[in-house]
Amino acid sequence: VDDQVGSRFDAKILKTLLKLSAHLQMTNFFKAGTASAIAMRFDGEVLADRPRTLFSRIPYAVYLVVGRSFYGFHIRFTEIARGGIRLILSRNRQVYKKNCATLLEENYNLAFTQQLKNKDIPEGGSKGTILMDMDSQNLNTSGRDAFNSYVDALLDCILAKETGLYSNLSKPEMLFFGPDENTAGFMKLGALRAKARGYKYWKSLTTGKSAVLGGIPHDKYAMTTNSIHPYATELLNKLGVEESKLTKVMSGGPDGDLGSNEILISKDKTIAICDGTGVAYDPQGLNREELTRLAHLRVGVANFSRDKLSSDPKAFLVTIDDKDVTLPNGDHFKSGVEVRNHFPEMEYFSADLFIPCGGRPGTINIGNVDKTMFNPETKELKF
Repeated sequence: VDDQVGSRFDAKILKTLLKLSAHLQMTNFFKAGTASAIAMRFDGEVLADRPRTLFSRIPYAVYLVVGRSFYGFHIRFTEIARGGIRLILSRNRQVYKKNCATLLEENYNLAFTQQLKNKDIPEGGSKGTILMDMDSQNLNTSGRDAFNSYVDALLDCILAKETGLYSNLSKPEMLFFGPDENTAGFMKLGALRAKARGYKYWKSLTTGKSAVLGGIPHDKYAMTTNSIHPYATELLNKLGVEESKLTKVMSGGPDGDLGSNEILISKDKTIAICDGTGVAYDPQGLNREELTRLAHLRVGVANFSRDKLSSDPKAFLVTIDDKDVTLPNGDHFKSGVEVRNHFPEMEYFSADLFIPCGGRPGTINIGNVDKTMFNPETKELKF
């Protein structure tokens, strides 16, 4: 290729296409009729030549799914693996470009984290992502259609024989999906689509679906929160401390299933929340009724009513749409996004308890973990 192509960039594109072709094991591209979306299934070795700092372990399989209004991935680390499908919306073109640049890495990290979390159950870890185009940001219309197309394309591969696809795999493909950001309401849709396609195991395709279909909706029954929260309460019981007397900070807010359920189930004094929409801080404790309202609505902390903040001069609410922000300690920031991104490192993000409930990707990372967990001056834990 290098000898016959004058441009190094063009040569790189051609060599990448050759590599993808070498690792491609199945696709619905040649499906008879019109596919809802194009799905390509690669073996995990397709990432073998990428930096180990980005992809530390070779996954079992990688899917690329491209639809009319979205594209995304599905990555799993074992043959039988389970994990959620995340649908990603972008508030502006700049955010969309960033989401595009980090989508594969984000999907990989989510799947790898799920693999580590699933160590005590039979299934391995997986994760899927759907990144919506900028002109398709309505979750209940474009998002719903994209999710359906994403699942339908993967069902083409699951039902390869019935669909008439050529597969280079030695056995039928089996995938399992769960709810994640922006897809909790679509699990029933996925199961019913699999049923309509004649998939024998349609009931097991998605978890968190309607109880009518044999599912246990995560949002309603708060399975994760009811499993994790007792770790905190039992520790407090051991120490003889009342939960209501403790302060708490959270990453991830009332718009997520973990954050909303944590708000609804806990009895502490939550003084700070940092989520994708902004940050809220009140040393007297964020108004519990207002937090409960947001949790029931499943909307971000940016929707917290400012008049519900206490009269404490240190209390504040900053949204990602704010500009020229000055915090009570005098620190100035050009935007609310900058405040949100650095909030875990600040003095305000300190309490008796820290409960991580997700949040934007990379809320806590290798670059800020020390400042998040330890006071930079005293070197003592902030929680």
